Amino acid sequence: MSDLGSEELEEEGENDLGEYDGERNEAGERHGHGKARLPNGDTYEGSYQHGKRHGQGIYKFKSGARYIGEYVKNKKHGHGTFIYPDGSRYEGEWADDRRHGYGVYCYVNNDTYTGEWFAHQRHGQGTYFYAETGSKYVGTWVNGQQEGMAELIHLNHRYQGKFLNKNPVGPGKYVFDIGCEQHGEYRLTDVERGEEEEEEEVTLMTVVPKWKATSITELALWTPTLPEEQPPADGTIQEEAPGPEGGGEPAEDDQALADLSEGEADLTRPGEDNEDATREEGREDGQEELRYGAIDQGNVNFEEEESKQGEQPA
Repeated sequence: MSDLGSEELEEEGENDLGEYDGERNEAGERHGHGKARLPNGDTYEGSYQHGKRHGQGIYKFKSGARYIGEYVKNKKHGHGTFIYPDGSRYEGEWADDRRHGYGVYCYVNNDTYTGEWFAHQRHGQGTYFYAETGSKYVGTWVNGQQEGMAELIHLNHRYQGKFLNKNPVGPGKYVFDIGCEQHGEYRLTDVERGEEEEEEEVTLMTVVPKWKATSITELALWTPTLPEEQPPADGTIQEEAPGPEGGGEPAEDDQALADLSEGEADLTRPGEDNEDATREEGREDGQEELRYGAIDQGNVNFEEEESKQGEQPA
């Protein structure tokens, strides 16, 4: 959803426009706390310094928008909240009248973006939540676009990979809650579509990413790497260590562990054979692409999602 160009511009400048009721300095400038009503119907109440809005204040626009926050020399600068005429709002950091730093934008369709901003655009690390589907994009942004390494999280699966111009590109993987991962890559493909314009048929090429699966594996859980313990200088500690029940001879414990290991090996081998057979059958049937209906949800055209959100800039 676009959030650019939705700011209202304060008209109060350096010429003491409109009516003013408040403190002044010796030079007659607005200085201290005061209230101003501008010729266009906007109002401001807050701090002034040498004739300019400076410090904490509230600016109300005749359109219904308002800003509550900090000013520096007539510009929104610092921490503040801007409420737009359509009901959407931004709360966070400002610099030179622009969203800049860390902030939260709540859109009119209940989508939210939480993260970094640069010169009025989503830029840096941030999370965009799609209220309609419950999905969210967690990753990097460049000039308002989803770009870089990120994770697209859905209700029952997630995609991890790289994004460019709102679309996934290159190697990545889908992680499913049922306990498996599908590895593959997104390849750009051309889609032709014909349109008639001025009685001539024009063929346009649209580049879209297409998922190509390569393998299905078990979940790869991340575990921290711990330093290996050094063996004791002598064997006295091992001989005195109690068994699982707090007693028993070491020789009996070693034999029990050996029997357990053999039993586990016997139990795991059939599963492994079945898993290999399942994978082989999948390859014979040509099942290179994912057969989960949820994948279609992962291959999201983000530009279309944002266009549906329909924010109306002020």
